[in-house]
Amino acid sequence: MTPETKINCHSCNKSLDLEQNAKVLRSEECPYCYASVHCCKMCEFYDSTAYNECREPSADRIVDKEKANFCDYFILKGHSGSGSNKDDLLSAANSLFKD
Repeated sequence: MTPETKINCHSCNKSLDLEQNAKVLRSEECPYCYASVHCCKMCEFYDSTAYNECREPSADRIVDKEKANFCDYFILKGHSGSGSNKDDLLSAANSLFKD
């Protein structure tokens, strides 16, 4: 794992001891807040602006993006050490206006 790439929990945003694109079991959880790691919000294909919030067109629809799932297309997403990217900021802004 390079120093500029880190994996943060989608829930508590604490750094996880995982490498980008690592194989993640469905049962793995964040050691700090116990949030699921094998979930849509931790996946490379997750995009809040895409249809079904997923850029993988063949993936099944997952309703709860924060719960563990059986998606075969899951790829653990890494974040650059330079801070939040445009998609993260847009996702945070959009979540303010959801019902």
